[in-house]
Amino acid sequence: MPSPALGAEPQHTAEPPAHDVPDRPRPSKMTRAARIALVVLLVAELMDILDQSVVLTALPAIQDSTGAGPAAVQWLTAGYSLTVAVGLITGGRLGDLYGRRRILLIGTVVFTLASLLCGIATGPGVLIAARVIQGAGVAVMIPQVLATLHVTFEGENRSRAFGLYGAVLSLAGVLGPVLGGVLTEADLAGLSWRPIFLINVPVGLAVLVLGRRFIPESTARRADRLDLTGMLLSASAVVLIIFPLTEGRTHHWPPWCFAMLAAGLLVLGVFVRQQRRGQDRAPLVALSLFRIRQFSGGLAAQLTLGLLCGLFFMTWTLYLQRGLGMSPLMAAAAFVVLALGELAGAMTAMRTAGRLGRRLPQAGALIALVSTAAYGLQVAGRQAGPDLTLAAMAVPVLLIGFGLGMVGGPLADMSLAEVPHENAGSASGLFNTAMHLGIAVGTALTALVYFSATGGSPDGTANREAFTGVLRWVGGALAVMWALMCFLPGRAGGEAD
Repeated sequence: MPSPALGAEPQHTAEPPAHDVPDRPRPSKMTRAARIALVVLLVAELMDILDQSVVLTALPAIQDSTGAGPAAVQWLTAGYSLTVAVGLITGGRLGDLYGRRRILLIGTVVFTLASLLCGIATGPGVLIAARVIQGAGVAVMIPQVLATLHVTFEGENRSRAFGLYGAVLSLAGVLGPVLGGVLTEADLAGLSWRPIFLINVPVGLAVLVLGRRFIPESTARRADRLDLTGMLLSASAVVLIIFPLTEGRTHHWPPWCFAMLAAGLLVLGVFVRQQRRGQDRAPLVALSLFRIRQFSGGLAAQLTLGLLCGLFFMTWTLYLQRGLGMSPLMAAAAFVVLALGELAGAMTAMRTAGRLGRRLPQAGALIALVSTAAYGLQVAGRQAGPDLTLAAMAVPVLLIGFGLGMVGGPLADMSLAEVPHENAGSASGLFNTAMHLGIAVGTALTALVYFSATGGSPDGTANREAFTGVLRWVGGALAVMWALMCFLPGRAGGEAD
């Protein structure tokens, strides 16, 4: 249940005008303990997201230092991401059963120790193993953040908390590669790339100390044993689906990729059947969640958001550098422009404190859709040569980011709003898994939408034409996401239409 000590605020119904109620109470403010708890939760989320991307700009230095080959370099990111995706559903349920704060802190311990191991690793094998352990720690940390926000805060405090959550997501997207480049280039104490991992140690310790003191414990009212069969089936299904989607393009889509996908769908069906039979015995996933229309619709919208992100960001960086001939530094500057737009959109969402219901994220999707169309016209109109400058594209890119920034926090807030507190962790695990699965599908689509058009050629014209096609797919995904958000409540505190 929400803790009064954290300034939790009940949902308010419509009230008479102020002149009819002389002593009308003002909305409650977050207590000091609530603000500290919120900061700790958001720092934990920031730390999780940063480590997905901080390694990207340090990869050349890591390769030179450890002698890692191409396959090892790929697994420094793929091993981490796959482990996170596999463990999210189980991690969410662990919080429901054994306490969300407890599981968050256990995950933080694992993540912090694994970060230390990454920082002192001397060879690629140890580094990859440490990254996998990092991913396991993150898989049990991430669901607890959303679940704790859901059960701790209410009313306007809840909307502000989820607005800040969206801002952190936006900030972390660009801060990771930038931080990785800065720390590697600084070569602190001659450590080269190692500080990108070692910096997690003091931050993790701070999360442990402050989290234990200020984050309230919460758990399901009816705690029971963990569904080990469901855990094994869900993990197997996620591996069998996400692994071939991640690796298929690299290996030119051999038959085993399609065999794994088919097996993954089959195992997923077995998992759903097993869960349906065990709904009265503490299942891994409460299937009753899918009867909540705004959760089901929000989950599908989250999957679509992940898909368009996976498709857009990889191809955009290739377009900027190959299609327009930008340097890596200039391409990074373009990502900063997008991130600034996302941050502005997220802060706008936070200021509304949920008063606009689904109209806010739907407006964000429309802004991103119109801006994507305008950007596509720019790209298509400049195919004669790489003469589209960052200054010229700044406005549509900024507006794309602004629209997407208005979506993340409110989508999470409204999707989870009607979820019973005892299933908050399970719902959060599903919600995060949808994003990871969407990114994997979007990344796989790059082979069909982008690389099939370029043939892997660095030719600028081919890359510009291919990216024009990508923007059409992104626009279509934004339209689908807008439609799916019709399942969200039309007003604050309301139900889905």
